[in-house]
Amino acid sequence: MRRLFGSVRARATLGATLVVAVALVAAGAAVLLSLRSNLIGEAGTQAERSARAVAAELAAGTPYDELSGLDGDDGPVQVVDEDKRLVAASDDLERISGTDTGQVKPQPAASPAGDDDDDSDDAGEALEPGEISGESVFSNGSATIDGDAEDYRFAAVEVETHDRGHLKVYAGSPLAAEHGAVRTALTVMLIGFPLLLAVVAAVTWLVTRRALRPVEGIRREMAAITHSEDLARRVPEPDTHDEIARLASTTNETLAALETSVERQRRFVADASHELRSPIASLRTQLEVAAAHPELLDLDGAVEDTVRLQRLAADLLLLARLDAGERPNDAKVDLAALAREEADGRTGVTVDAEPVEVAGSRGQLGRVLANLLDNAQRHARSAVTVTVRREGDRAVVGVADDGDGVPEGDRERIFERFVRLDAARSRDDGGAGLGLAIARDVAVRHGGTLTAGRGPAGGALFELRLPLA
Repeated sequence: MRRLFGSVRARATLGATLVVAVALVAAGAAVLLSLRSNLIGEAGTQAERSARAVAAELAAGTPYDELSGLDGDDGPVQVVDEDKRLVAASDDLERISGTDTGQVKPQPAASPAGDDDDDSDDAGEALEPGEISGESVFSNGSATIDGDAEDYRFAAVEVETHDRGHLKVYAGSPLAAEHGAVRTALTVMLIGFPLLLAVVAAVTWLVTRRALRPVEGIRREMAAITHSEDLARRVPEPDTHDEIARLASTTNETLAALETSVERQRRFVADASHELRSPIASLRTQLEVAAAHPELLDLDGAVEDTVRLQRLAADLLLLARLDAGERPNDAKVDLAALAREEADGRTGVTVDAEPVEVAGSRGQLGRVLANLLDNAQRHARSAVTVTVRREGDRAVVGVADDGDGVPEGDRERIFERFVRLDAARSRDDGGAGLGLAIARDVAVRHGGTLTAGRGPAGGALFELRLPLA
């Protein structure tokens, strides 16, 4: 069963069919009840009309054997006195139920005619001689007339006569039309409802299949991408402008971001391998020479290569932590004090700062300022200026130098990993090309930005913007 309804299409078809089935059953029951009630009401009206016609004749003094309603053409009629004795009945009436008496043959009254002063508890409302009761009492029963048995709707009407006392007239109207109409309607429903449910199920199945066809295409393409590991492929986007089209579009955006991330990681591994290979090769060469000729050992060069390896390894480790989603803590950091601390001991660096606090990691923000100052000193002619100020709800740290500046076309490229401009390609002066990439990643992790522009002295200006604490 779980496998049978394991698809969205099957569950949608089952759900739609059940909902329509419940609605049809409820509507059908309401229609049948309403139809039956209306037909019974019409039969009751007809029976009441016949009963009042006979009651009018009795009020006018018409003898029992001359009553026009006793011919049995419109239905069974009974006239009962106040002692519940049958005094008149329809011709050919053989059996009856649903009235006060089951008698079918009139019986003579025990009291003299005209004795209408009986205060029996069974008498109806008090009426004047010749008056007919305004209320009718309805009941259901059956009667057999000339061998034909049918169900009837009976109406009882009371009348006060001048010479025969208090009488009650029962008249019936057949319910054959009601039974026939209800049976016909029920038959139509029993035949039509299953057909309608079959149509609903078929239409829902086809519509759902058509609606989910693009989803199956997306699934197949994703399976093919997973199998081939070709992240350049994209899933088909249906031209429907609906939720499935938006799903396909979002899936392609995710694939594009994944492709970019994977390509970035591949470049990162390749560049890191390249950067590590040079100092390792240099250090190995020096150690091999020293092993063969101890007097030729370049101790300073070996130490320098080791320090460079240590810094590169630390940078790679920090980038790995940032890529893993490491979030900074919420400690308050005074950027002015941090700027002065990082500038202390550096030649040609001046600081103009006002106290501004931000939330974040003091160590990571200090690393940003250190990287910006290292970059500025590497390219400055003589002076580097650090400013810390408040702009609205942001803290702004500016690091400017008086060097040649950064060409406008390279102001975004310099923040990529292992990117070094031509002027900074040497191993000694250019570094590994990770400092600015680390600085921007840390800024983004702290909810801020890091941009490059032109400084007041014509050199480069790097601005770090962070939300205030």
